[in-house]
Amino acid sequence: MSAGLGRLIGEVGAVLFDFDGPVCSIFARYPAPKVAAELVDVLRRHGVDVPPDLASEPDPLEVLRRIGAAGDHGITRAVEDALCAAERRAVETAEPTPYGREAIVAARQAALPVAVVSNNSPGAVGAYLASHRLAGHVSPVVGRAYADPVQMKPNPEPILQAVRALGVSPDRCVLVGDSLSDLEGARAAGVWVVGYANRPPKVEAFGSAGADAVITSMSELATALIQK
Repeated sequence: MSAGLGRLIGEVGAVLFDFDGPVCSIFARYPAPKVAAELVDVLRRHGVDVPPDLASEPDPLEVLRRIGAAGDHGITRAVEDALCAAERRAVETAEPTPYGREAIVAARQAALPVAVVSNNSPGAVGAYLASHRLAGHVSPVVGRAYADPVQMKPNPEPILQAVRALGVSPDRCVLVGDSLSDLEGARAAGVWVVGYANRPPKVEAFGSAGADAVITSMSELATALIQK
């Protein structure tokens, strides 16, 4: 554990976790490219002329984002509904992130409130937390706004929504995330950010982007919280 991480955790009053990454790998056994392809099929069934770059998009959240930007709310709702259903199936076989559960429990044992702020659907996040006996440790769960993908991170609004629900000032909250969109959203919301570099290239990326601390295992965060 770095001294910087320990100092940061020592100063915060609440911990916010991104879901897919720090808590689990939601699409571990129901691959994201398969889900994205299913969403493209939804578009085609609704008569959408899908361009080649969208047809080959491997990220289902990006498919939703692209369709939302096109402005047809009816089609956006259809894609949203299909994605919510896919995410509910995906969490049944999601793989827990090593030490993710321990980090959440350690935060609560340190008397810190814990929230989850995710671009995944709140129903899927809630189902995972319940099935892994974590629901009692996490409140609120702020998931993706229904059929309104512009509200997804890096938009700071879902982070700020969690901060307001916790009743803790933003500068005493830390977001643990595994993407640069988490970092960008945290910066805009005025909260601290710990970059979870679950792949080696992310270490340099988070450092260059100005993360307040970078970890390569959630065990580092769990240890810092235990020592708080």
